[in-house]
Amino acid sequence: MRIMGIDLGDKRIGIAISDPLGWTAQGVEVIRRDGNQGRDMSRIKELAASYDVERVVVGLPRNMNGTLGERGEKSKAFAEKIGFLLSLPVDLWDERLSTVAAEKALLEADTSRAKRKKVIDKVAAAIILQGYLDAAGNKK
Repeated sequence: MRIMGIDLGDKRIGIAISDPLGWTAQGVEVIRRDGNQGRDMSRIKELAASYDVERVVVGLPRNMNGTLGERGEKSKAFAEKIGFLLSLPVDLWDERLSTVAAEKALLEADTSRAKRKKVIDKVAAAIILQGYLDAAGNKK
């Protein structure tokens, strides 16, 4: 069962997909947002279909004290729309510090600043999805 992970941002949406067994997450794409939400949703739908996705995980940005701010509310609304559009179950996953972890991983890999900017969102999506997969694996 493949699962799609989404890191929602104002300018970009990072997309990651799990392997068929649900053990590992790989970043697959960064969707550049241009204000046309229909185009963003259409591309997500295309990716979900091409990878045969059965579940979606959307990163939920929480404040460090655990409360939800404006970004968290936007992510929740986005998750509802994605669930309706794809007719798939959608889970929200605490994404606190996922972008920081992605930046650190890319720095440790000695990735150039220009390359980091291009891939950080899909790396963050992969980190969100991998956290979800790891937690789900521990429940089995």
